[in-house]
Amino acid sequence: MAKRNLHNVLFPKQRKILTHFGEDLLLAMKRRGLTKKMLCERTGFDHKTVNKVFAGDPGVAIGTYLKIMAVLGMESNFSEVAAHDELGIKLQNIKLLEGSK
Repeated sequence: MAKRNLHNVLFPKQRKILTHFGEDLLLAMKRRGLTKKMLCERTGFDHKTVNKVFAGDPGVAIGTYLKIMAVLGMESNFSEVAAHDELGIKLQNIKLLEGSK
């Protein structure tokens, strides 16, 4: 079976967001005075995997991103992502307003 090119799974805008996210994690690591070697030791991941995370590679498991965020003390940010559902709230408000007419 041919291996999928995971870079083609995302649209360019999504790819850009993921790349930016990886860069943000790299900056967070540097702000904390950590090195990639230290991050590898604390997560148990190899250098190749950590480099893929910082590159925003879509083939990296979401749990890998989460574990790195945990080492950086950012895991609560992860749980807040879906909690702020602006579109869902707007759609719900429209339905609620339509029902009151």
